[in-house]
Amino acid sequence: MSQIKKVLVVGGGIGGLSAGIALRKAGIETELVELQPEFNVYGVGIIQPSNALRALDVLGLADRCMERGSPYGPVKMCTSNGFQIAQVGTPPMGRLPVHNGISRRILHEVLLDGAADNQVTIRMGVTVDTLDNGPDYVTVTFTDGSTGRYDLVVGSDGVYSKVRRLVLGDFKPRYTGQSVWRYAFPRPAELDTGYIFFGKKTKVGLIPMTADKMYMFVVSAEGEDPKIPESELVPRMKALLAEYDAPTVRTVIDQITDPAGVIYRPLETLLLPAPWYINRVLLIGDAVHATIPQLGQGAGLAIEDAVVLSELVQTGDPLPSVLNNFMNRRYERCKMVVDASNTLGEWEQLEWKGQLPEGANMGALMGKTLGAMGAPI
Repeated sequence: MSQIKKVLVVGGGIGGLSAGIALRKAGIETELVELQPEFNVYGVGIIQPSNALRALDVLGLADRCMERGSPYGPVKMCTSNGFQIAQVGTPPMGRLPVHNGISRRILHEVLLDGAADNQVTIRMGVTVDTLDNGPDYVTVTFTDGSTGRYDLVVGSDGVYSKVRRLVLGDFKPRYTGQSVWRYAFPRPAELDTGYIFFGKKTKVGLIPMTADKMYMFVVSAEGEDPKIPESELVPRMKALLAEYDAPTVRTVIDQITDPAGVIYRPLETLLLPAPWYINRVLLIGDAVHATIPQLGQGAGLAIEDAVVLSELVQTGDPLPSVLNNFMNRRYERCKMVVDASNTLGEWEQLEWKGQLPEGANMGALMGKTLGAMGAPI
């Protein structure tokens, strides 16, 4: 029987909702708080590799994601004119596909439905104000003045985590020099899987989200000041695509018309040293291992964190053993993804400058890392 009876999850993103669902499935009273007064999901689409689907399957949500998304196979890697040079992907796992593409809004709906099905208590418009992180329990004062006492607090409140600042100090993410642009389109009939096209100064991806929708991502180097006014988003994104002659890219450029539809984000990375906990407060997801999207693994790692934590709290071990075992199972795997993603981003920028070091093989690093994601968690 678990020694952990009551848990607070801070943050209602992918990792936080997954943690809430996983802990409730383990029979633990779980409360989740989210700072925003309502869920307003940022972004366009997201890639779910097979290891993320495996973790979602534990939560009972993989089939819902595949039904509402678009399963597809390995990603085809192509030159800017559409000539295929390779393909990559995580290993297929049983009945699960190599990838599933899905709208971020739809994924959030699936997770919220899962939270409701499992009776996760969710409080909106409130978050943690202070934490008294004692040896026997955590006393929390919330921003609305209420208080609560918990056996464990799980901080899943993102790369700018308040919980992290309260318990571990002032760690800041690092801007990598790259940014990503995303935009949604109708899906052309010829888009049979995910694609990545490599240009001289950028790379472009086309990812299916449903039978009739897809999204594009463009990764570019935006220098030391990545801020771009909204009025410049459409022309700048179109200009980045000018060198691409691949028909599936070329035919959609003129459809980029709405500045509000261009989801632009500078890419930041963060990896905290172990341990990711103090006493009875644990951090998961982007709060401790924020990765840039070169491997499409950020959300998957957060869902895996939730599944592993749920498994460990059911062992009946004392909390210090649970948290130590969590670190043993999660740290090196997450570090591998963050480090490999950062290396890929650095190599891309060097290649765009004509300075790629001898022996740097992006395809080999992607294949090795994604292949390793098939290992048990």
